[in-house]
Amino acid sequence: MTLPTTARYCVFGNPINHSKSPGIHALFARQTGEDLQYEAVLAPIDGFAASVQAFIAGGGRGANVTVPFKEEAFRLCDGHSPRAHLAGAVNTLSFDDGKILGDNTDGAGLVRDLCVNLQTPLAGRSILLLGAGGAARGSLGPLLEQQPAALFIANRTAAKAATLAQQFAALGPVQGGGFDALVGKHFDIVINATSASLAGDVPPLPEGIFSADTLAYDMMYGKGDTPFLAEARRRGVRRLADGLGMLVEQAAEAFFVWWQVRPQTAPILDALRNT
Repeated sequence: MTLPTTARYCVFGNPINHSKSPGIHALFARQTGEDLQYEAVLAPIDGFAASVQAFIAGGGRGANVTVPFKEEAFRLCDGHSPRAHLAGAVNTLSFDDGKILGDNTDGAGLVRDLCVNLQTPLAGRSILLLGAGGAARGSLGPLLEQQPAALFIANRTAAKAATLAQQFAALGPVQGGGFDALVGKHFDIVINATSASLAGDVPPLPEGIFSADTLAYDMMYGKGDTPFLAEARRRGVRRLADGLGMLVEQAAEAFFVWWQVRPQTAPILDALRNT
C-alpha cells in the first residue's frame, strides 16, 4: 500500500519571520482536508533563485513569494498566468514537471478584502496607490477592473511610477508621478503598497490627501497601527485597515491555484484577528 505523501509548500521572503502564511495555510489545510506542510524560508537577497531550486530539489510543490522577490520571481518562471504576465510580478509559484509556473494573487486578494470584507466599493472612487514595486504591479489590473474614477501611482522615483501608469493605461484612468505631484489632491482610498512600514518609515505624503472619510489601507500588517496607519490616524482619518485581510484572501486564491479548492476566509480572518 502506498502511503500519502505530504505536499511541501513555503513562502520566500526577506525578512520573513513576521509572516503569518504558514499558520494561514495550516488552517486552510485543516478546513479542506488537504495534506500539506507549509514553511517560511528566509532567502538571501542575492540568493532567491538558488533558494527556489533547493526547495524544488527537496520535493517542494509550490511557493508563495513576498518582499522583495516578486519581480525576480517573474523572471525566474518558465510560464505565467495572464494576471502575472500583466503584473510583471509573481507571488505564487507552482512546480510542475520540471517547470516553474508563476501566478499573481495579490490583486485579487486586495480587491476582495476591500469590496467584500471592508464593504468598500471601488467603482467611481479616486484611489492613490503608493509604491511602484511588485506589490503595486500585482494590484493595478484588478483595481482598474473595478472602474475607479481615477487611480494615481505615487513613488519616490517618479519616472518608475509614470512608466508603470503607461503600461496599464489601456485598462483605465491611471496616472503616475512623484510624491510632490500629490500636492493639492485628495483621495477616497489611499493604499500603501510600499514596504516602508517594515522599516518603520512613512512615505512622504503632503498634507491634504486624506479626508476624514478616506480609507487608509496598508498592505503591511502587525500588532496595532503600522507607521503608515498611525500617520493617517494622526491626520484625522477614521477608516483604517491593515493588510491582514489581503494576506488571507491572496493566500486563499493561491491555495485554489494549487489545489482547486477555495477555503472559506471569514473564519480564518476572525481567528487571526482574535489571537
